[in-house]
Amino acid sequence: MRALTMYEIPGDPVVAELPDPSPAAGELLVRVASSSVNGYDAAVAGGLIPHPDPEFPFVLGKDFAGTVDAVGERVGRFSVGEAVFGVVTGAFPGTGALAEYVTVAEEFGVSRIPAGVTPTDAGALGLAGTAALDAISAIAPAPGDVVLISGATGGVGAFALQYALAAGADVIATARPGPPTEFVQGLSGDRARIVDHAGDLLAQVRAIAPEGVSAALHFAGNGMELAELVVAGGRMASTLGFGPEQAAGRGFGVTAVTASPDIATLNRLAADVASGAIRVPITRTYSLADAAEALADFNRGAVGKLAVALP
Repeated sequence: MRALTMYEIPGDPVVAELPDPSPAAGELLVRVASSSVNGYDAAVAGGLIPHPDPEFPFVLGKDFAGTVDAVGERVGRFSVGEAVFGVVTGAFPGTGALAEYVTVAEEFGVSRIPAGVTPTDAGALGLAGTAALDAISAIAPAPGDVVLISGATGGVGAFALQYALAAGADVIATARPGPPTEFVQGLSGDRARIVDHAGDLLAQVRAIAPEGVSAALHFAGNGMELAELVVAGGRMASTLGFGPEQAAGRGFGVTAVTASPDIATLNRLAADVASGAIRVPITRTYSLADAAEALADFNRGAVGKLAVALP
């Protein structure tokens, strides 16, 4: 099979020919139709996630959508031919989904693709959608809340933006002028106020919410700066390691979010896409041959989700 592969970390990924994997007991072999690039992939390739003795060749990719091609012993939830999607789990698996085939455990991180969801959308949904939904659950936005989303132009932020608006919250989103702002406007219409995170963020947010914000979502930027804007009794969630210790004494709760793509979460995300409640914010689709370019574009600050489609 072809796969986006690392032979050293940090290093430059290349598309290489590797042996086809086989499913072990309790695993599915999925023929991948679509995947996407996430911050995890960029961090691994850049050597920013420490782990002793990774096995090489190392295949990048967390998200997948495709068809069950074979099953291992003791598999009971899925059959050959079913359309599935999800997230490759494990702290440092080395067997990723930016490949023609991937093996995944059937018990966690995989579910069926429902009618009304395309493989391309499903392949860009799992990790960022889960992180967004977990963060939204942590702050529980409601009508009357003012929610600040730092990093609204990324995949996680774009999903969270849609969920916060659907919950009836007033949203302040960070985005640079030009295409990033247009991207946020395309998702939110005129329902989100947009501030430039490269400027004086505190002043811009306080001009909109003089008392501060009810909740903040930290997907980019300086967590301490965001914490300055949260009112006493408010809530904050971060996917970047900002937790209760950093916010001690500020009078509000902080949740450090680690995306957990359990079956219920994947089913919720897929159902919301199928119903039109949210949309997968894909801004460009690449071939597997160009997957390294997709990763480079991600590192250069491309907005939304970058999908990788396989024939």
